[in-house]
Amino acid sequence: MGPLRRGLTALAALAAPGTAWAGVCDTMRPGWTPGTAPTAIDEAIALGSTLPSLVLLAATLVCAFFRLQWASLVVVLLWTALISLPMYLPISEVHATAIAEGCIGSPTLFMGIVIAICVALVLHTAPRNDRS
Repeated sequence: MGPLRRGLTALAALAAPGTAWAGVCDTMRPGWTPGTAPTAIDEAIALGSTLPSLVLLAATLVCAFFRLQWASLVVVLLWTALISLPMYLPISEVHATAIAEGCIGSPTLFMGIVIAICVALVLHTAPRNDRS
């Protein structure tokens, strides 16, 4: 396949109506109004209300209530995987289009909250030093 043919194929793919025209923001963020950029709080709420986040939050509460050290370690590792794995996975075309259209914001606040939860969980379940 020559460079001219590759260029024409790429041009045809860009010229065709893609997922942006199909209303990708309506499917990814149903409550988003066009023309408004999502705030960090909106994105943190959207990411925090996903099923993996809610399951990990429930597991965090159980580990904190019962002071389970080894289970807390597993929960912290799962939180870490949740916030770092998307950085290493290839981004889908739909997600990239949603970012370009402006209906998906920065996940920085959500990451900060998760880091604070993990630090608090580790400190709360750490062994006590009760030597008097």
